[in-house]
Amino acid sequence: MRMSTAHLPVLAAIAAFLPLTVAAGASAEALKPFKDDLFSSQTVIESHDNGAFQTIDYQEMRDINSRDQIPEKRVKPAYIATGVRWKAQEDETLPLGDRKLDVTRIGRESGQAFTVIFIHGRGGDRRLGSNDYTFGGNFNRLKNLAYNNGGTYYAPSVKSFDSDGVANIAALIRYSYEQSGGKPVILTCASMGSFVCWGITRDAESVKRLKGMAILSGVTDPDFVKSAFYKAKLPVWFTHGSKDPVYAAADQEALFEKLYKAHYPTRFTLFATGNHGTPVRMTDWRKVLNWIIDPQPS
Repeated sequence: MRMSTAHLPVLAAIAAFLPLTVAAGASAEALKPFKDDLFSSQTVIESHDNGAFQTIDYQEMRDINSRDQIPEKRVKPAYIATGVRWKAQEDETLPLGDRKLDVTRIGRESGQAFTVIFIHGRGGDRRLGSNDYTFGGNFNRLKNLAYNNGGTYYAPSVKSFDSDGVANIAALIRYSYEQSGGKPVILTCASMGSFVCWGITRDAESVKRLKGMAILSGVTDPDFVKSAFYKAKLPVWFTHGSKDPVYAAADQEALFEKLYKAHYPTRFTLFATGNHGTPVRMTDWRKVLNWIIDPQPS
């Protein structure tokens, strides 16, 4: 399935972009480790494009059945640390100009070192991106990575994946950027939520506030090269399952190769035999966020 979002309107104007500063001495290792022995020990079985494209060994029996206490419903305790839920998690409705948006926020309300926003797919809401126990504890890791490094993580409820949904997330990007005092905002989108990501890439004002984005099991936008995001050369990381029956991995691979050949900052992680939900479970958030914060040349 391919899409074009050229019809999406440019959204309301917002303040000018400031230089990236995560913390003093920010580097490719800007985020401190969190359970890397459990989440980052992934086996690369194939690599090309100077390592920008990697195929990861994924096995359902190991990566779901052996990792979960109840497969796909509750991860084993070793994979999570739930203190962040009680110390730093809030459900709130943000007034964003003439809009209101339901979000779960983990981390500071203001003054954060960076912001990560996760957009769920069809049938989801803010609870999906803040659930500690599903998807092998991967959202719990993301929450802890944000909180432990002085950042803020937002999991908003997106009611539609059209221009209205894009406008809501543009308002959240503006709000996060202003609350942090101009620190980087990283947008991540899964499945149908990628319609929102691609829409945001066309909003020049939002692009001024973004540091980069990640697309997990998403649709392909063949007109991405016409976007403000592309012109700004902001980094984008794709993760996909090789056997995804919803959005074909080959479509995203083709877009990645086009970008890579144009010397665009991009990475691709393919999970061998992985299904549609595999990237949400298996994406190495620390690796992805560190690269987006400080992308390394190919």
